[in-house]
Amino acid sequence: MPKQNALQRIESHEKLCRIMQRETHKKIHKIEEQINRVENILLVSVGTLVAGMASLIVMLITKI
Repeated sequence: MPKQNALQRIESHEKLCRIMQRETHKKIHKIEEQINRVENILLVSVGTLVAGMASLIVMLITKI
């Protein structure tokens, strides 16, 4: 009887671990998507800033 109880407890613990692992993977995937989104926004912002500064420099040079 104690072996059966121990086996049942181990199986229950393994099931809980699988559930926790699945939830952790979902959270990590969601964070990864958010990071990718922030990276894209940052790249677009930097590109716009560089293009704006380049056009400002060209305008100043052509004015001289």
